[in-house]
Amino acid sequence: MQFSFYIYLKKMKILLFGIAKDIVGNQFLEDASFKAKNVAELKQELIQKYPEFAKLSSLAVAVDEEYAGDEQQISADNEIAIIPPVSGG
Repeated sequence: MQFSFYIYLKKMKILLFGIAKDIVGNQFLEDASFKAKNVAELKQELIQKYPEFAKLSSLAVAVDEEYAGDEQQISADNEIAIIPPVSGG
């Protein structure tokens, strides 16, 4: 008898706006390799995968449609949005 085991890694789905969308090249980022447990770790992972994020003066993150601080816990079950600085005149 042979058994097969599959490990399903839930993908973290991230919605991107403005220049964040341009940096990634898509409005959504869906990736099972993100290991971030909080917003600060997510920002660091984004910078590692997409170094252009480091050039932004600020980067806001919303978790489940509410702005979140760096210590906010996150998981693949959350709706996460990356909101770059907005310029205008």
